[in-house]
Amino acid sequence: MTHSESASSSTPGETSAPYGSGPASSSAPAGRVRLHHLQAAKAEGRHFAMLTAYEQYTAEIFDEAGIEVLLIGDSASNNVFGNETSLPVTVDELLPLTRAVARAAKRALVLADLPFGSYEASIEQAVTTGVRFLKEGLAHAVKMEGGAYYADTVRAMVQAGIPVMGHIGFTPQSEHALGGYRVQGRGDDAARLVEDALALQEAGAFAVLMEMVPADTAAQVDAALTIPTVGIGAGNVTTGQVLVWQDAMGLRGGRMARFVKQYAQLRQTLLEGARNYGEEVRDGSFPGPEHSF
Repeated sequence: MTHSESASSSTPGETSAPYGSGPASSSAPAGRVRLHHLQAAKAEGRHFAMLTAYEQYTAEIFDEAGIEVLLIGDSASNNVFGNETSLPVTVDELLPLTRAVARAAKRALVLADLPFGSYEASIEQAVTTGVRFLKEGLAHAVKMEGGAYYADTVRAMVQAGIPVMGHIGFTPQSEHALGGYRVQGRGDDAARLVEDALALQEAGAFAVLMEMVPADTAAQVDAALTIPTVGIGAGNVTTGQVLVWQDAMGLRGGRMARFVKQYAQLRQTLLEGARNYGEEVRDGSFPGPEHSF
């Protein structure tokens, strides 16, 4: 038997791994999405798409679909771990999720959120956390909330080799300080968001995300910057758009935010599948002869 024959042969009596054996080979286009590709989109007036992902299968599917950026958001706190807000999630909880996405995505740029409490204390803390996400989490870049106040932090992280996306407007980690889920940047407050965005750009951020910002304010910010902007509830003028995948694909139930559009109804599909499975198990029709050895 040749080496190649040996490598492709299975042990007698052994079946294929029933629960998955790592990411399948992707049919996504060759070539990783890099920061300069996002910058080129801004310069050329094109747009890119960004979705959250928290594990290998969604990462693999979204990657194959051509989504340019996958975000392991601190929204995992709500959408994976069952918390009411993003505040409780920790670095140690997000790192394995980030690794899973990074291993599965062959084309997309993998972006990890810095969770609440992991960067605010000092520049040193922020750099240390960023290094962990690139080194242990295998992320390509990180995102952090906050405006001009964090410019020196962003500058130090970028100098340390950690690409940083800024996040302004409504910043969920500051929901208590902001008085709840409120649109930011209305009226005279628009100038503050422009100043925040410019400070982040000057510090070396490769992009700025705006959340729950009036479309006209987002347009002002976008026009003031030479780096890409990403919107979530910020109109359609930004270079990129991001949604939480469970919202966009209809997995999460309940009321959706105004800025969410649902492109699938996975919750209903899974509910029907689970009901059918349960009924067939209970009535004895599954497993049938074709599922037995």
